[in-house]
Amino acid sequence: MLKNLFKKVTALVGAAKLDEDVFEELEEQLILSDVSASIALDMVEDLRHAANKRQIKTPAEATGFLEGAVIEMIGDQATQLHFAESGITVWLFVGVNGVGKTTSIGKVAHTLKSQGKNPLLAAADTFRAAAIEQLQEWGNRTNCPVLSQQAGADPAAVVYDAINSARKRGNDIVLVDTAGRLHNKANLMNELAKINRVVEKETGAPAQETLLVLDATTGQNGLVQAQAFAEVAPLSGIILTKWDGTAKGGIILTISNETNLPVKLLGVGEQIDDICEFDAREFTATMFG
Repeated sequence: MLKNLFKKVTALVGAAKLDEDVFEELEEQLILSDVSASIALDMVEDLRHAANKRQIKTPAEATGFLEGAVIEMIGDQATQLHFAESGITVWLFVGVNGVGKTTSIGKVAHTLKSQGKNPLLAAADTFRAAAIEQLQEWGNRTNCPVLSQQAGADPAAVVYDAINSARKRGNDIVLVDTAGRLHNKANLMNELAKINRVVEKETGAPAQETLLVLDATTGQNGLVQAQAFAEVAPLSGIILTKWDGTAKGGIILTISNETNLPVKLLGVGEQIDDICEFDAREFTATMFG
């Protein structure tokens, strides 16, 4: 799928002559690739300026210029997921309903087990009974214990029980599924703040990761969600799901540039092991390869 990203963009900057028609079409193609209009405008304007000053004379130099702009936005290093130096690691997963949050937790649990970790899943989305059942199903598929209470229970109490259960069972990481309600930001903020207080009190440190799960196929709506959740939670990174279902890659540039949040994981299919760490260097190289 990555090989299709920015195909038209690469073809455009490979044109024999960088004229105004090329600049206008380049801006359009960037926006169609889910780069925000403001970023697309800035990238093209910088390229136009460099071309007018004869700093860019060949298609290869134009491609290199854009590649440098992308690297500046998203960095050139693989992002890392953080673990506690000692004791129990806690990762919180946030996101609206329907983006693949619970599925991502299941895939992450499977990956962690393959790496020798021993995860426990915490069903702190008590607002929807179906969310608890879905997480329990993933617990069965991954052979991971699931700590849950009845629908409507206090999410922070679920997290408290999950951490203490993990300590007794010998689990080294707790993956917390949280509610995805954004209609009342104040309630969600209070809920997540309370969960964070419990985590810090019980483990001696805040959650090592608070990962926002976004559907890559929703385009600019993903940015809106990212901005909304950033207002209510100390986010550490993004998981983009359904990456295999989009030929667009600009959403990564948009989110990274406008939220300062790194994309850490990509969901690339429906199978249990269809999740991978996002590598900025590989992404950039493939985009312009």
